[in-house]
Amino acid sequence: VSYQKLCQEFSEYLSQIYWKDVFWSGSYFVASCGGVTISTLRKYIEGQQKPE
Repeated sequence: VSYQKLCQEFSEYLSQIYWKDVFWSGSYFVASCGGVTISTLRKYIEGQQKPE
C-alpha cells in the first residue's frame, strides 16, 4: 500500500493522528538478516551513504 493510497482513502482519520505531511520516518531502517555473518553486515552498513 502506498502513502498516496492511504491518504486518499483514510485522510480524515489519519489527519487526527498524524499532524505532519509525512507518514514514515527517514531516520532508520530495520530488516531481518537471516544467516548473514556479522562481518557481512558491517561491510554493508559501512558502505551505505549518510543522509545529507
